[in-house]
Amino acid sequence: MLLSVINPNTTVAMTDQIAAAARSVAAPGTDIVGVTPTMGPASIESHYDEALAVPGLLEAIIRSQRSENPADGHLVACFGDPGLDAAREIAPVPVIGIAEAAMHTASLLGRGFSVVTTLGRTIGRAEELVDRYGMTKRCRGVHACEIPVLELETNPDTAAILIEACRTAAEEDGSDAIVLGCAGMADLAHLIGQKIGIPVIDGVAAGTLLLQSLVTMQVTPASSGELAPPPPKRYSGILAQFGE
Repeated sequence: MLLSVINPNTTVAMTDQIAAAARSVAAPGTDIVGVTPTMGPASIESHYDEALAVPGLLEAIIRSQRSENPADGHLVACFGDPGLDAAREIAPVPVIGIAEAAMHTASLLGRGFSVVTTLGRTIGRAEELVDRYGMTKRCRGVHACEIPVLELETNPDTAAILIEACRTAAEEDGSDAIVLGCAGMADLAHLIGQKIGIPVIDGVAAGTLLLQSLVTMQVTPASSGELAPPPPKRYSGILAQFGE
């Protein structure tokens, strides 16, 4: 089984970290390939960033599916789940977003969970996804630790800040679990869980295992109606490669 773990931003070091997190939970016989798009923002921290990350994400999926060894599934490793619907239209294999995976996993561990994300400006997007995934009754709050995405690896206080933010969120919201709202936090989930005493869910691990399960079950995504392959047409300018 080959799973493609796509970091929708273009920071290779973050891709390597995400791929390592996926490999740490993958079953024997499951190969993980970390993918960095050829175009897009260095990090995704705004609606603008998210919109401009989607072409690179889709190109990565198209390139994989046209290769001699196409992936059996794709994980979109950004908590905004950018381009998820479009990815499902073009991929004949399962595609999962890490926010979707993390929220569903957390919902199995208690009556309510809190999300702790990076910057306050991304809270609105997280709340939109809570609603989209039917988690309004399960999610008790979305909080920000105010560490920019690319500083998660370089800030020496990242772990301490996240531990305190997660502990505060759980206490304020009365939550049974925490969902980490950024793929760049993946390597800290276990440590934070040990420190605060409740489950802490990283979407990269959750998404990898859910994707692996779907491939093992030999199920494929819907391919008719809304999620049918997009009708071929001509695209112009820098998007010409995406057309017929």
